[in-house]
Amino acid sequence: MAVEIDFSGKVVAVTGGARGVGAGIVARFLEAGAEVEICGRSAPEELPVVDGRKPVFSQVDVRDPEQVAAWIAAITSRLGRLDVVVNNAGGAPYADFATASPRFHEKISALNFLATAYVSQAAYEALKASRGSIVNISSISARRPSPGTAVYGAAKAAVESLTGSIAVEWAPDVRVNAISCGLVATPGSDGHYGSSEQRAAVAATIPRGVFATPEEVGDACLLLASPLAAHITGAVLAVDGGGEWPAFLQHTPNS
Repeated sequence: MAVEIDFSGKVVAVTGGARGVGAGIVARFLEAGAEVEICGRSAPEELPVVDGRKPVFSQVDVRDPEQVAAWIAAITSRLGRLDVVVNNAGGAPYADFATASPRFHEKISALNFLATAYVSQAAYEALKASRGSIVNISSISARRPSPGTAVYGAAKAAVESLTGSIAVEWAPDVRVNAISCGLVATPGSDGHYGSSEQRAAVAATIPRGVFATPEEVGDACLLLASPLAAHITGAVLAVDGGGEWPAFLQHTPNS
């Protein structure tokens, strides 16, 4: 018998789902038959489309707990349920820690940590009713130095700690897991990683030899949100192609 992941009749909410990694996550849930709701601070020029089906967009600043609560309430009012939340919204521009303003640090912390807390808390009752799950998008920056995005890395470490804590608090009603993303190729990453030669050099530091695609992150979200992961909660799944080669190896006789 073939194993399938079917989200037909399920409702999935993805923060920051219009572009980049979020768009890949949304596409996978649409392909699996889910009704998908997304949000962002500004309306996108276009939405992910799968077989003519699109997510429903709502303008929400996930750093604002009142807006978040209203968004979740609107979803459950319209659709009658909520089965999965993917806390994907996040990111940070490069900034020198010593000179960045306190306001900058506050905004990065709010977007990359507090927003996850606000959305998860707002969705709890609906997810409890459906025996649903949360998937938090984290980063390898949570577990290794993140120079230039230090507060982002610290915020993602907080997300992983939160994941484990509320997974225990909310068991067995709601499963809560996280994905630790490695380097992902998105339209917005082109300038960050430089020229094609520079991108190839960066990819060579990944054991698998390539950047992840947004859809591959989406595949991991499907798995963790599906019945196939019924006994998985409080976990942080690495989706990083093997991580990074240890730097010392390039200086050894067997490199």
